[in-house]
Amino acid sequence: MASHSHTEGDKHDHTAGANARQLTIALVLTGTFLAVEVAGGLYFNSLALLSDAAHMLTDAAALALALTAIHIGKKAADDRRTFGYRRFEILAAAFNAILLFVVAGYVLYEGVKRIFEPEPVGSIGMLAVAAVGLIVNLISMRVLAGRKDSSLNVKGAYLEVWADMLGSLGVIVAAMIITLTGWRWVDPIVAILIGLWVLPRTWILLRETTHILLEGAPKGLALAEVRTALLTVPGVASLHDLHVWVSGADQPSCTVHLVLSDRADADAVRQQAAVLLKSRFDLHHATIQVEATPCDDGSEFHR
Repeated sequence: MASHSHTEGDKHDHTAGANARQLTIALVLTGTFLAVEVAGGLYFNSLALLSDAAHMLTDAAALALALTAIHIGKKAADDRRTFGYRRFEILAAAFNAILLFVVAGYVLYEGVKRIFEPEPVGSIGMLAVAAVGLIVNLISMRVLAGRKDSSLNVKGAYLEVWADMLGSLGVIVAAMIITLTGWRWVDPIVAILIGLWVLPRTWILLRETTHILLEGAPKGLALAEVRTALLTVPGVASLHDLHVWVSGADQPSCTVHLVLSDRADADAVRQQAAVLLKSRFDLHHATIQVEATPCDDGSEFHR
């Protein structure tokens, strides 16, 4: 016998809708300025500006993918996708991280080449474009900040915009130094620093998405503690097949087989176990199977 418990589905719909509104605003801001920054980087021959524009491009891609993931994630489960489409959001976030790695690698390569072969840079125009970019990034960060902890897609977009904000600051500093000193090599140095700054944060995002795709336990949850707590439920003699994973960035799920002690009431055990998972571990989406005898091959955990 098994039971299944979950929270109301409209909670996720409301969250997804809020995320979509914020992502749309950020995408409009980012996409509009992207064209300006690319044109400015080419016209003023600034690798630092083009580096920042490349990151702005990944921002736009990340935001567009995040919006697509939210809309696809709303689709109901069907006979082929029995868990629904929530995990598409994680795939999109992983793709964004890989894209950032590629862009950072290109910027590092071009930066090293320009250190040995400096090119003339229009520092005044570079400064003006970077200043506008800084304002756009600050606005986008403000829009995304409220939802970055509830969605990996929003978090990925926030990290990229945050990196771009630092990039814009770097370009502004580089433009001022070039204007005052004429040191053209400052431009590729700043571009390289921007690339190096982005890489660790990109790795963190890729690590988190990979953990979810491998159905790892939710962050901060110790499976041993869940196991120990379930064994304290009256009427539970042992348990096996305990699994806790995340299908989306904010939807932890749990399955477990509980073996009953003699004369234990199955319904009462199931209900107490479900309440414990909700109240102590915030696991609202749980499938609990109770058995008179264990059905697995001996990998049981006893009291």
